[in-house]
Amino acid sequence: MKELWQILKSDSIILGHVIVIVIATAVFYLLFNRLTGRGIKKHMSHKDFDATNARFLQQMISVVIILVGLSFIIFMFPNLKHIATTILAGAGVLVAVIGFASQQVLSNLISGIMIVVTKPYKLKDRVTVRTVEGVVEDITLRHTVIKNYENKRIIVPNSIMSSEVLVNSNFAEDICCEWVEMSISYTTDIKKAKVIMKDEITNHPFFIDHRKPLNKNMEDDVAPIRVISVGAYAITLRAWTWAQDPGNAFVMGCDLLESIKERFDKEGIEIPYPYSNVIHKNYSE
Repeated sequence: MKELWQILKSDSIILGHVIVIVIATAVFYLLFNRLTGRGIKKHMSHKDFDATNARFLQQMISVVIILVGLSFIIFMFPNLKHIATTILAGAGVLVAVIGFASQQVLSNLISGIMIVVTKPYKLKDRVTVRTVEGVVEDITLRHTVIKNYENKRIIVPNSIMSSEVLVNSNFAEDICCEWVEMSISYTTDIKKAKVIMKDEITNHPFFIDHRKPLNKNMEDDVAPIRVISVGAYAITLRAWTWAQDPGNAFVMGCDLLESIKERFDKEGIEIPYPYSNVIHKNYSE
């Protein structure tokens, strides 16, 4: 430390240059991140804009800016070669320790690069990994930030996001299928219940016709309804409904459960619940 202080004291002019480099690097770093951050937010809604690549590239360039600034500072002190030689004498052990300690860091970094290149998910995608479910808010060099439906941010290391089985509701296309299930009693007219369900489904504003032209020509059902179980006290009907994205599908499913229940009540269709028959026997003496 004393030797380093002597070098800094003797090279006061160089020290002034170093301060200028530090300030310039900090200003350039902050300015770059602010401008690019605004640009990414501004173009986020554009369909052709890849926000994931832009955000990751922003972080990579930010690291490069810092490294370039540090490099300039080191080259400003030619007298530091002697100190550097002393430090490098024990570099072998140091590198081994750092390498062992940074395995997870390097794993996350490489996984982050692979995520950006292969794109199993991107910003604004709805994903589920392990017990975490939410919307991808950010992808950094080390981790992925997921905002769950309680507005909490979950930080998941990139190595986990890369190695775990991941459910991406937005992969390839946003269109989403929502099951709507209703139970009816054994005395109910099944065909009548199906007609009521289909009427409510097709009249919902979020419902879309997902059929391809070939399926339409073959007159495939736009909203198929099937009997999926015959239980102890009820018959269960399931309808396949489609919406533009998972958010609309969830809202549509909730609305249909309510509207179909109201129509069933109005049409006299019973939604059964478990009940027991009590038999009373009067034994005569």
